Amino acid sequence: EQVDTYLTWGEPPQDVARKLQDVRERAAAKGRQLSYGIRLHVIVRETEEEAWRAASDLLSELDEATVAAAQQRFKTMDSVGQRRMAELHGGQFDKNNVRAGLEIAPNLWAGVGLVRGGAGTALVGSPQQVADRIKEYSDIGLEYFILSGYPHLDEAHRFAELVFPLLPLDVREKLSAPALTGPFGEVVANSYVPKSVSAS
Repeated sequence: EQVDTYLTWGEPPQDVARKLQDVRERAAAKGRQLSYGIRLHVIVRETEEEAWRAASDLLSELDEATVAAAQQRFKTMDSVGQRRMAELHGGQFDKNNVRAGLEIAPNLWAGVGLVRGGAGTALVGSPQQVADRIKEYSDIGLEYFILSGYPHLDEAHRFAELVFPLLPLDVREKLSAPALTGPFGEVVANSYVPKSVSAS
């Protein structure tokens, strides 16, 4: 009754689809229609192999005791979202194979959530793979994507250079609506969309 956008953490697409259907039904019962978004980390590199190496590097300083201590701490929290994140990987950790037990759907990796609370999944792969996963989530009804990576600025640049050109430019229709506003007034940058985008 009190929200316009429902935001979920990254889970396998079929699980997100079920969750969105449940929320849609609940919203409809209240006479509401919501928009939907997802919060994910991203590890994108020129090749899939490089991306998985970067994922492995993120966990390179961890040991089983650190992972176990973090997972024990997460169990004391009453957050349903945190519980769902922990269930995705079950605390599994193999330093020599970070995909084993942690790649929970194609290019969806739960390794971030081994020691980090909150949103604990990342899209990992080549630019085309990451773009394909984003399109897959978009096809099930997600409109907003809150993405981050490590280090934040470096991953943002990689995403802008490697993935943005591969995404459809259908945002023009959304931007024909009233401009977004922030605490200091209209956010002018949201009124501009490039006329074309290069896929090179």
